[in-house]
Amino acid sequence: MDNPEYAPQQSVPYAHLDELIHSAQASDRKRLNLNLHVSPDEPCQRFFNAMEPESYLRPHRQPKRKLLVGIRGHFAAIVFDDAGHVVATHHFGAADRSPNCAVEIPAGVWNTVISLESGSVLLEVKSGPFHPQNPPELASWSPEAGTREAEAYLANLRRATTDRS
Repeated sequence: MDNPEYAPQQSVPYAHLDELIHSAQASDRKRLNLNLHVSPDEPCQRFFNAMEPESYLRPHRQPKRKLLVGIRGHFAAIVFDDAGHVVATHHFGAADRSPNCAVEIPAGVWNTVISLESGSVLLEVKSGPFHPQNPPELASWSPEAGTREAEAYLANLRRATTDRS
């Protein structure tokens, strides 16, 4: 029995994810978000992130926990120590691609996420509000996005995570 009091406020058709994937593939960063939260001031930030294997998300840490849920494709969440050494790799993604569907990253932990196959989409949930003037802390031991060093670093991470899967 349908209860209108609990009706969804927003639906996300699979076609929207297909469009998000195509837009991410055409973007310079090779990733693109579809925000479900209406305002950056909301206490819970929720968004889909279409991410291609060429996308480099610089290792960072945040003062709050975040949940990453694999919707399509295959990802690796990588955790580092303070010196930048990989201490854990967590594969997650769609049921046909990975034994894990989600990963939760604790507050204050150095991490990054890489896509291991084209067309991958994750759902990210974390505490808000989000204010651009307070971005995550970027790891000084990691290369800046958009550089040749970043391309080589991402390739090394991908190799290391593939060797461990």
